[in-house]
Amino acid sequence: MNVHLRPTITREAEEFLEALAEELEIPPYRYKQAETSYKSLGEWLNREDSSIRQFDPQVHVQGSFGLGTVVVPISDDEHYDIDAVVEFRKLTKGEIAQKELKRRLGVEMRLYATYRRMNKPVVEHRRCWRLEYADGAQFHMDVTPGLLNGLEQVVLLKARGLDLSLADTAIAITDFDHPFYAILSPTWPRSNPRGYLKWFHSRMAVIFELRKRELMRKSLRAGTEPIPDYEVRTPLQSAIMILKRHRDIMFITRSDERPISIILTTLSAHAYNGEDKISDALFAILTNMDRFIERSQDGSLVIANPSDPSENFADKWKKHPERAAAFFEWLARAREDFSRAAVLSNKQLIAEHLAKGVGSGTAERVMKRSVAGLAAPAVLSKGLISNEAQAKSSAVQLKGDRRSA
Repeated sequence: MNVHLRPTITREAEEFLEALAEELEIPPYRYKQAETSYKSLGEWLNREDSSIRQFDPQVHVQGSFGLGTVVVPISDDEHYDIDAVVEFRKLTKGEIAQKELKRRLGVEMRLYATYRRMNKPVVEHRRCWRLEYADGAQFHMDVTPGLLNGLEQVVLLKARGLDLSLADTAIAITDFDHPFYAILSPTWPRSNPRGYLKWFHSRMAVIFELRKRELMRKSLRAGTEPIPDYEVRTPLQSAIMILKRHRDIMFITRSDERPISIILTTLSAHAYNGEDKISDALFAILTNMDRFIERSQDGSLVIANPSDPSENFADKWKKHPERAAAFFEWLARAREDFSRAAVLSNKQLIAEHLAKGVGSGTAERVMKRSVAGLAAPAVLSKGLISNEAQAKSSAVQLKGDRRSA
């Protein structure tokens, strides 16, 4: 089958993909939980007796929670990873070293954890501090400190002839592996989570507003309170969630090679063209996403950060070519799996075919959901790979890195 030609998708396959997207969505209260958590931390950092209040620390969410692409965990052992940034708006790189900035945030976060009676200690990671919530909460929050860096980013990108339209929200962040981590230096690692979020939303702006207005018309809250963005789901977000689950299942036992979420998200958003159905979005992405991978003069592969074109999300591929190979292996598998399922008219056969890609338990639940209460077989197929059972018993944690999206 030529996967570069969009298959004729049956009504049954379309309904199955819609139900799969719904199955992978996290409950709205999880988004509310994330929002409450980072706002609570922000209030703590800005309380009257905070040791860093004078630096105007502002907390905002980044990563998959900000993008609306969080996928429900495969197993109960997997935690939701909330990524947040604390921007110190009244500090500059000329006044403080990375190490000292991170230390000061760590002091306040430990006090916060004590105040909130958290049983687990605040843990330091390379770029962030991690707040571990109670086991029942099933989530942790990674908090990265940063300084405003927009003016310097504009100068940098302008000198290189690169797009600087999103540069004003750039920040400088900490990294204890950085050569100048412990000393006062103008050279810090860079990031731009707010710029990336703005770019991502621009790729689905039209359909997002249409969906939001549709929800407003259907909602009893119309005219009384706004619809939170996390309640709006676009075909781009749904397609990314489906592809992330397919990737997670495929790389359960090969986590070191697993394509990182920011690469899947960036290429998907580039390939999306405003399709209003999940199936159309999914196949537009699968057909075209690799066309947005470029080559540098030395032949290495480049996936530029849209909010900082000087950063290459695929920079590790040069040192670890097996990761590049794993990405293309995954893309070929995803194209084949979803293309073959798209032409089927029997939902049981669709579920059986996709079970190896999205997990047998997930496929069975999706079939039950998509047939709207009609009886479904107890077992999809004998001999299927029980990937979800593997995930529950595996020591591998299906979490992203700092570039999770």
